[in-house]
Amino acid sequence: MRSSAMGAALLLAGCASAPAEVATAPAPPAPLPAPAPTEAAKPPVALQYLYGSPEAAVAVRATNARIADYGLWRIKARPKDSVVLAAGATMDAPAFAPCGNKPFAAVFDADETLIWNLGPMRIFAQSAYDPKIWDQWEKTGAGRAAAMPGSVEMVNKLRAAGITVIANTNRSAANARGSEDTLRAAGLGDFRHGETLFLMGDDGSGSSKDGRRAAIASKYCVIILGGDQLGDFSQQFNVKDLPAAQRMSLATSTAATALWDKGWFLFPNPVYGPWEKLGWDDAFPSDKQWEPK
Repeated sequence: MRSSAMGAALLLAGCASAPAEVATAPAPPAPLPAPAPTEAAKPPVALQYLYGSPEAAVAVRATNARIADYGLWRIKARPKDSVVLAAGATMDAPAFAPCGNKPFAAVFDADETLIWNLGPMRIFAQSAYDPKIWDQWEKTGAGRAAAMPGSVEMVNKLRAAGITVIANTNRSAANARGSEDTLRAAGLGDFRHGETLFLMGDDGSGSSKDGRRAAIASKYCVIILGGDQLGDFSQQFNVKDLPAAQRMSLATSTAATALWDKGWFLFPNPVYGPWEKLGWDDAFPSDKQWEPK
């Protein structure tokens, strides 16, 4: 008992001699509630739409179904011409590569046309596009890309009908093996570089696909072109510094209109493309400006 009393007295003495700021310090404030998630915490709206919305899935699946139906209908009677523009032809004066007796083919872009690049897109959305990361993705992305809705069924129907399915994409020729593996892992079957897979670097035309399309059309009667950018149909739509109004005019011209959904099939891609350069007056014409009263 005595020792306990002494201990208690020493404890009290210690407390009494403690510095005032310690003895009288206020209790720490209660933690603030976690802030509510903000819009910035979500993926960009365009990515939400393309990769996560049922609206996009339905639109893409419908496009793939139309492509399959069109292909099976088109080969019932051999067309005279391919849907690939002939060398030197313009949308103002269109002419097309002849078919002759060549075997039938359908030519597609790969990214955001046959597959969705889910693997790197989250990284790019959270930071920024990095070509070094994209290069790694091309090499090692097998199993992390998903077939677009209905693309496997569409490709299988075309192949079953005897139509060769070819990918013409701006992935790098140096990473051909990785792209072959990625398409196969997504369930789209085998694509072979130089035969049914054409890549940037196969010729000297850089990102333009016209030369590769011409090479394909020299061996095949191309009855279908599919892509998510106008450059997947003709480089004329992607001429450097082409004014937005002129690009719109080309895409909606009489010649182009005769091809959309009749050999040329466009997939929705609100994520990236030349249209990103549009200004306010390009997207919202000044003669349609309205102000609330």
